[in-house]
Amino acid sequence: MTGFGKAECKCGNNKITIEIKSVNGKNSDISLKTQLIPRDKEIEVKKYLKETLQRGNIDLYASIEFVEESTAKALNKTTISNYIEQIISISQDNSLQISHDTALSAALRLPDITDSASSRDKTAKELDENWETIMKCIKDAAQMLISYRMEEGSILQKDIAKRVKLIATYLDYVETLDKERLNQQREKLKSKILELTDNPDMNRFEQEIIYYLEKLDITEEKVRLKQHCKYFEINLENNELAGKKLGFISQEIGREINTIGSKANHAEIQKMVVQMKEELEKIKEQVLNIL
Repeated sequence: MTGFGKAECKCGNNKITIEIKSVNGKNSDISLKTQLIPRDKEIEVKKYLKETLQRGNIDLYASIEFVEESTAKALNKTTISNYIEQIISISQDNSLQISHDTALSAALRLPDITDSASSRDKTAKELDENWETIMKCIKDAAQMLISYRMEEGSILQKDIAKRVKLIATYLDYVETLDKERLNQQREKLKSKILELTDNPDMNRFEQEIIYYLEKLDITEEKVRLKQHCKYFEINLENNELAGKKLGFISQEIGREINTIGSKANHAEIQKMVVQMKEELEKIKEQVLNIL
């Protein structure tokens, strides 16, 4: 879901720059961090971004660059006249004589001599008149962000697929270890019982062995884990908006790995479980980047 897109367009004699940034998020959280978009157009922009970008914390920035011929601002004649009158009055109060030209020159260096409201109105009018052009600029920036996501997603897909295959490889090794594990447990139990009594009840012994070994059996967990890994790979390859689904499958994979670890009672298998958990944590982190 991480991405960045930028586009520019002309708005009258001025240049508008649109930037859209996106980071991971469970839902669609859109913020318009600009005052250049007219309020009556905000819903339209947010709706487009939500439909186009789907999910993520999305911020849109817009800036305007005024060209030279349009930078001249309207002067506030009333404010300037008041400044001149005050400057002449102060000079007279202090027994000084200054010309009107000097007072005007001094007044023009004082703050708030431009008509800001008039400039804002003019800019707002230009934005409204050129809205279709600005909206196209927003769409261009969004499409660039999608291209960024696609490029990043291709790299991400390869990395996740590699880690799922590693889990499957560790599972294959667990299966080879599991063949000897139950026999080892059987012999271990038998030796313990023989230490306790010289004449064990072999029927009872076999019943206890079966009960105990059934509790240690991880056959179902191995089968389910293998199926989950295959299902994960299928969705990673074929489903365009698989982020949430892959998250759910990751949880199921983790559940089977944990159960194998709790039932294995075997040092080498425990090592493989740790390796699988390590790869799964990296997968979960990466899945957050998928829509």
